[in-house]
Amino acid sequence: MIITIGGLAGTGTSTAAKNLSECLDIPYISAGDVFRQMAAESGMTLLEFSEFAEGNDDIDKALDKRQAEIANNSDNLIVEGRISAFFVDADYKFWLMAPDNIRAQRISYREDKDLDVVISEMEERTASERKRYMEIHGIDIDNLDIYDLIVNTHTFDEKLTVEILQNCINRK
Repeated sequence: MIITIGGLAGTGTSTAAKNLSECLDIPYISAGDVFRQMAAESGMTLLEFSEFAEGNDDIDKALDKRQAEIANNSDNLIVEGRISAFFVDADYKFWLMAPDNIRAQRISYREDKDLDVVISEMEERTASERKRYMEIHGIDIDNLDIYDLIVNTHTFDEKLTVEILQNCINRK
């Protein structure tokens, strides 16, 4: 069984992937893990590779391709990443969302940053990703038609979110 979990920063995708992985006893990978692996293979630190990737669309394309290859060579895997559902042939595609102010609060707490700074950075990052995904892949990140289920992680806590995902898997 292949599952993708996507969502914007602060929606809980990493937490959901990890918790669902434990519940289903199947492994998970994240786009961040693959990105770190690519940095190591390039002999660069994560920061160096991030700076290199900023102006290089081929890095984004390679990251997406690598996630798809890993999933295609797996019987059971959870793939966590913002747009993984567009590249991975998955049995279940989930999108997590939360109101912007809640996402900002979570990121502020997690990264120990001032809330106003996080809000500004979050707006810039989202706009940048929205533009990049459209330019590189022709993907409209706001079009959620590809997903089997969309869960508001502000309405449901970590435990209930995973229960909802499991119920969807069990009933589909």
